[in-house]
Amino acid sequence: MSIACCCPVLECVYCLACARWAWQKCLYTAGHESEHWGLATVEEFEPVPRLCRLILAVYEDDLHNPLWAPPGGYGINPDWVFLRRNDQETEGRAPPYMIYLDHENADIVFAVRGLNLAKESDYAVLLDNKLGQTKFDGGYVHNGLLKAAEWVFDAECEVLRELLKKNPSYTLTFAGHSLGAGLVALLVMVAVQNRSKLGITERNRFRCYAIAPARCMSLNLAVRYADVINSVVLQGWFYFLCSLPCLLCLMCLKDTCTMEEKMLKDPRRLYAPGRLYHIVERRPCRIGRFPPVVRTAVPVDGRFEHIVLSCNATSDHAIIWIERESQRALDLMVEKDGVTRVPAKQKMVRHVSLAREHSEEHKAALQRAVALDIPQAYSPSTYGTFHEMEGAGSSGGSSERGF
Repeated sequence: MSIACCCPVLECVYCLACARWAWQKCLYTAGHESEHWGLATVEEFEPVPRLCRLILAVYEDDLHNPLWAPPGGYGINPDWVFLRRNDQETEGRAPPYMIYLDHENADIVFAVRGLNLAKESDYAVLLDNKLGQTKFDGGYVHNGLLKAAEWVFDAECEVLRELLKKNPSYTLTFAGHSLGAGLVALLVMVAVQNRSKLGITERNRFRCYAIAPARCMSLNLAVRYADVINSVVLQGWFYFLCSLPCLLCLMCLKDTCTMEEKMLKDPRRLYAPGRLYHIVERRPCRIGRFPPVVRTAVPVDGRFEHIVLSCNATSDHAIIWIERESQRALDLMVEKDGVTRVPAKQKMVRHVSLAREHSEEHKAALQRAVALDIPQAYSPSTYGTFHEMEGAGSSGGSSERGF
């Protein structure tokens, strides 16, 4: 009798808990993740819309006669495209990509397009992974994306070496969207680990911009490579492989029931890579879009770990929309900051100051990762270099992948 009386009570408690969870999920926006982050500056965010247009250009068959150019065009010189690889040339091992010599910005850009929904080979790369399957540089990475990155590096290493030799003052920037973003994040890690093969000694000549990336590396790697890798996320984007309601509910339930402390302590769990730039343009319980604001940080906890229920998830992931909103955000920053009126000497001072701030923030993130007892997290070197960390990370067991 007593058990029978308890059943209605348990049902009511269960219904209340489900209603509370649904209410929180409906009110939760990705803006909560970054509400305490600092605002990005013009200098650090300026490359983002330009690189988005370069990634879009990879989709074109003929850049002299473009079919899908955004308003204002791609803003590139087609004659500066040094190399292009299509699906047939990559043999399905990686998405199509191109190498662009950006002489205006003294930059060698390696741009990779995103997931092709009609290509089985792209799904094969994305689905080729199991939890804790592959180790790299003291952490865990996505197996399929690492294999694709290694293949691309082997295929284009000599080309990049020659370009860097002919342009010794140029930086080497990797940029990609979606599947390509995960690939370039791991590709730049492979390149950093093999600087000698490219004829580079300075780590700061490498840059990576991952636009709407897949989760592809463990937390310790995501923080350690934040000086090189930058991830750009628009509003409430989240990445999952299928939009079936049942799968989404299971993911939400798992996301809700897993304690954040437990997630942080799992060394196999994969995260968005590097420094994060969050473009926020919508607010909870408000209709329409607001002027976009860009926030940035190198977070350790609170690294977009919640599933956001949003009808804009698809558009937030689209490279076309990210390019448009990032350009809007940059225009607003320029207008507010008046950076176009700043003298060249003062701009240089601001660049030096920004680099110093980023370095200090990166060191603070590494120290926080150690304080939170994140597996395989290392404190920054006393002299501000990364050689000690790299040596420690590369001294793993024989099961670890790497060069």
